[in-house]
Amino acid sequence: MTQAYLARSMPDSSPAPMTTPEALQREERKEHASMLLLLLPALLMVAVLLILPLGWLALQSVQGDDGFTLANYLRIFEERIYWDTFALTFKISLIVTVLSILLGFPIAYAAARLQGLWGNLILVCVIIPFWTSVLVRSYAWLVLLQRRGLVNQTLLDLGLIDKPLNLMHNTTGTVIGTLHVMLPFMVLPLYAVMRKIPQDLLQASNSLGASPFYSFRRVFLPMAAPGVMAGSILVFVICLGFFITPELLGGGRTILVSMLVQRNVELYHAWGAASAVGLVLLLVVFLIFWGINRFIPIERVLGAR
Repeated sequence: MTQAYLARSMPDSSPAPMTTPEALQREERKEHASMLLLLLPALLMVAVLLILPLGWLALQSVQGDDGFTLANYLRIFEERIYWDTFALTFKISLIVTVLSILLGFPIAYAAARLQGLWGNLILVCVIIPFWTSVLVRSYAWLVLLQRRGLVNQTLLDLGLIDKPLNLMHNTTGTVIGTLHVMLPFMVLPLYAVMRKIPQDLLQASNSLGASPFYSFRRVFLPMAAPGVMAGSILVFVICLGFFITPELLGGGRTILVSMLVQRNVELYHAWGAASAVGLVLLLVVFLIFWGINRFIPIERVLGAR
């Protein structure tokens, strides 16, 4: 009886059963099935909100009165108005992106480096425009930039100009209004990246004899480059399809791709032409991402690694 009691009380020292490759494969398949079930709602949402509308646009773009046709795409490459519209859209988007970098970098740098109240105050001032409708901000710029508006009147009172500047219903007004809307989209990615840069690296560089400008150029700026790229991509892509501000401040003279789509639908009821323009713009955006990914991986730009 004592031996039986000891045998029951002693831990089992027999070797654990070996895991076979078949069992490992079954466990892996179960894990993949579980992950697929978890992703299923998101995949359904992507299919309903993205894939199906794109499929409908692609179908509309090749439908004509007589069935299948490529006339809508041929018109884009043959008529000059489409080339001019795409060129102007990319020009304004590029100008707004460059100006966003020049204005947003020092703002993000100040918000990331200042401690306490001042850093938080700068960040709040950047976020506040998100609480106001884009339409309201665009109408506010109409008031500010008109010939007798605050900007022209102030410049006249200071004696800097002799006659009011033409700041509305042209490319200048479109760039100013769009830049105001897009600036937070540049500042926030820059701020997120700059907050993660250790201050000790700059101090170590200075202790080794580097000047502040050299430390900024060789240490801080390369580490902030992913934020610049992320903000630039975000601003540039949003500008390509921006509509409200260019429509109001452009005054019908500055026609971008988004307005071309709207006019094809509302004025000419040409869903095929509008769908073709939208798909071509989407293809151009994909080509831009592909080109950027050739030089800088998108994962690094977005901070995935």
